Amino acid sequence: MPVIAKELKAAAVGKLVHHGGNGHAFHPVGGVPGLLLQITAGGGRSWIMRVRIAGKRKHFGLGSYPEIPLAEARKRATDIREAIRTGADPAEAWRIGVIVRDLMAKGLPQNDAWATATEQRAGQIAGSTPVQVMTFEKAVEEYLASKLDEFRNEKHRKQWRTTLDNYAVPIIGTMPVDAITVHDIQKVLVPIWTTKTETASRLRGRVENVLAWATVKNHRAGDNPARWKGNLDAILPKPSKVAKVTNQPALALDDVSAWWKALTKREGMAARALEFLTLCASRSGEIRGATWDEFTGLDGDTPLWTIPKDRMKAGNEHRVPLTPDAVAILKALPLMEGTDIVFSAPRGGPLSDMSISAVMRRMHGDATKLGGKGWVDRQSGKGAVPHGLRSTFRDWTTERTDYPRDMAEIALAHTVGSTVERAYRRGDMLEKRRALMADWAAFLNGAA
Repeated sequence: MPVIAKELKAAAVGKLVHHGGNGHAFHPVGGVPGLLLQITAGGGRSWIMRVRIAGKRKHFGLGSYPEIPLAEARKRATDIREAIRTGADPAEAWRIGVIVRDLMAKGLPQNDAWATATEQRAGQIAGSTPVQVMTFEKAVEEYLASKLDEFRNEKHRKQWRTTLDNYAVPIIGTMPVDAITVHDIQKVLVPIWTTKTETASRLRGRVENVLAWATVKNHRAGDNPARWKGNLDAILPKPSKVAKVTNQPALALDDVSAWWKALTKREGMAARALEFLTLCASRSGEIRGATWDEFTGLDGDTPLWTIPKDRMKAGNEHRVPLTPDAVAILKALPLMEGTDIVFSAPRGGPLSDMSISAVMRRMHGDATKLGGKGWVDRQSGKGAVPHGLRSTFRDWTTERTDYPRDMAEIALAHTVGSTVERAYRRGDMLEKRRALMADWAAFLNGAA
């Protein structure tokens, strides 16, 4: 005979506590078999219903406590039990519960709300148009389709989709969006929260956006279970507490001229792209996506590279004054037939990010073979990477020059100042930055 849990009163439920450790505590409260109060190590409380369907254990989240009181939790648990007994879909009990919460929020008494919700669902099911269940996976598809124009590029959209496909869809992909609870979001996030904190934090925000879209489209109602403030922050540690920000390994200033000399001796399009990236203190994507129509004045005294806003991280147009060394690189490049890409791959199209990174890895490997330490970050000891060259540029402006901080930040295409300050400062110090970039090129070539 299975052990029947003692039926607790509401006051006794309020006194239940977590007994220590990192896991969750589960307290049976009785009244309905399988109804548990879950208490996380961080103090979060929610209702869980454990049942067996076709021999498999299933968990249903019934809402948070004390927002959902004991009596209401037992009612929801009973609905699920009854649905299982009659062979109905337990998720249908969830959909009715969503309608009930919405009706009660509008002032309808609980009993009347349940009766009305049941009638509404019966009418929907009996209608000529079948009710389409919106699963999380389907919601991701429709959300991304509706937001396509907001993504800066296809790579960003793929990153969005890949994160959800890898971590969220395997766990909650087949669940109706109106059945997803905080407990389900925990199951998605907890496995990577402390090991891949940045990814987990982005994943949480993306799940929240998908569920917010589903709410607006009337596929679900109530609080967003993926919301951080006043919700998940009560049961998960802050990202800043479990993960330290790791900077991209940068080239040490004292190694710059020797590294630059070694780079200029290397052959290949990727090496030239890395040279140009270094001279302009630009991001890899900005270099690899550059087209010839972005360059003007290459035969004059004020050569310029204007990067359109749709290719910039901050979404703002960025102008780069070109040094004679940068212009020389451009003029020496072959013009590839059938493409306007400046730094093109052998088979056409832009270079891959890995091809530029590979140049630095090979340079590091070649240097270590000669018995040296290689081209490494001064603090971490790790091999320098292309993006770290921007940090090297920033260190140079601070430690070896008197150029203003704001000028260096603008050269890196960083957002400088408050919204009000930016509204009044319309210029980008272009002509003054010509001197800055010329001095940087001289430093690369060994000048003090």
